[in-house]
Amino acid sequence: MSHGDEAVTLPDGFNVVARSQQGAVAAIENPSSKFYGLQYHPEVTHTPEGMETLKHFLFDVCGVAAGWKMEDVMEEEIKVINNTVGPEEHVICALSGGVDSTVAATIVHKAIGDRLHCVFVDNGLLRYKERERVMETFEKDLHLPVVCVDAVDQFLTKLKGVTDPEIKRKIIGKEFICIFDAFAQDLEKKLGSRPAYLVQGTLYPDVIESCPPPGSGRTHSHTIKSHHNVGGLPKDMKLKLIEPLKLLFKDE
Repeated sequence: MSHGDEAVTLPDGFNVVARSQQGAVAAIENPSSKFYGLQYHPEVTHTPEGMETLKHFLFDVCGVAAGWKMEDVMEEEIKVINNTVGPEEHVICALSGGVDSTVAATIVHKAIGDRLHCVFVDNGLLRYKERERVMETFEKDLHLPVVCVDAVDQFLTKLKGVTDPEIKRKIIGKEFICIFDAFAQDLEKKLGSRPAYLVQGTLYPDVIESCPPPGSGRTHSHTIKSHHNVGGLPKDMKLKLIEPLKLLFKDE
């Protein structure tokens, strides 16, 4: 819903249980059907008693047990990775230099060690000195095995003269996958077997923003993330995905 939208008439069986200061309907319930609705953000810090509202809904209304802890996530994901990747299999990670892919790579590295092979692509669209800064962080601070691929000419040649943002997204997404496939082929020559997996730092908001509106018949949302790992991967991609963060939000 957009800001300013307001419920005027309620469905049968529903009662208003909270209103805004201006009198707009803020919360409704139908206890017999076990339907409850809010039209405000209980999760934001400036909402009074927002967390209490969520706890009441989860624990009292839904009867959920509070057995899950954020601290368990890394241990759970390492188990999933070890159960997914065979003991002899190798994995590629696409590192952007951002938080998401770096955290994803670190978790996979903890799980499988040097069978992870990270690649950082200089596509000619980076910030000043970003390539040097990122590579130094990976090598000196995080001790991740990273190869830097200089693809400046490749990207800028393909993007030359292109002004439509959606076409740019498609070109960029396609070129990245071509680079990852070529990187996998080079590794195959060195290792004797082709890496089977590609690690990406997909977050839950990426998944949400790449989902189509219900009933639209589309494969992803309009154009917001069509170049992204969720919405923009080619169907014939040879690498299977590992996305250890795909159910987490950025602050998590």
